[in-house]
Amino acid sequence: MAGMKDATVRQLQIFEAAARALSFSAAAQNLHLTQPAVSMQIRQLEHFAGVSLFERTGRRLYLTNAGEELLVHARAVLRALEDADETFAAMKGLRGGRVRLAVVSTAKYFAPRLIARFAQSHPGVRIHLQADNRAAVVRTLTANDVDLALMGRPPEDGELVAQAFADHPLVVIAPAGHALARRRTVPLETLAEETFLVREPGSGTRLALERFFSERGLALKVGLEMPSNETIKQAVMAGLGLAFISMHTIALELSVDALSLVRAPGLPVIRQWNVVHRVDKRLSPACEAFKAFVLEHGRGFLRSWRGGA
Repeated sequence: MAGMKDATVRQLQIFEAAARALSFSAAAQNLHLTQPAVSMQIRQLEHFAGVSLFERTGRRLYLTNAGEELLVHARAVLRALEDADETFAAMKGLRGGRVRLAVVSTAKYFAPRLIARFAQSHPGVRIHLQADNRAAVVRTLTANDVDLALMGRPPEDGELVAQAFADHPLVVIAPAGHALARRRTVPLETLAEETFLVREPGSGTRLALERFFSERGLALKVGLEMPSNETIKQAVMAGLGLAFISMHTIALELSVDALSLVRAPGLPVIRQWNVVHRVDKRLSPACEAFKAFVLEHGRGFLRSWRGGA
């Protein structure tokens, strides 16, 4: 009796492409196939599964519950085969491999230059980089959609292992010439009277700011909520409020006196940058090489790095 054990790797690749695009024609174009060929392979998969994998409502295509379940397994199979390819390449002495890397949005300011340094000694390794907020990066890690992540405080749930590689200073910024920026030290009670511009829920810097105030028994006055560090910096320069932000994101603005630091007891808050992966993740040789590079060179790199330079 036919079952999923009879499905081919090619059929899983076609199904994954169609599920990702929610379009048979887009999957056909991406895989250099005809649309009838894609439709035929999907029908064969549905025969093996004994259930429908897609449903169409009007002009839109959706995954059924069974399709969503198969997508999880198909991606796991395809990732396992990719990992096997890289392991065999390393065994044959080939210089290459691939690293799927996620970084929190604050790390995108330095991650490309860190990757460029790594590429100088590992030119054959391909790195797929994606940036998102902390909550999204954690989701991609736990779902095994990426190999490694660079982030601040990792969750304490036992599913992930984190190793610190550099200090991560967090500071309070104000517009250039702001009255508080001209003071040598600002009392925390005075700082708490100011309105703060904050990132969206799930952001690591927002969590750190809320913790900074709560640990000192102070109420945080939240103004606008913004989706990116760049938007927050522009809003602070426009005089809409103060912000709590990574020092690694503002070097350029400080150098041209577009922003100023506010000095107060407990600032800067020193956190750690971590390289993170699933505790049960079997890292490929390329991933091991990148992780070792970050742990060995990350601290010195960030000490010497100047954003925008």
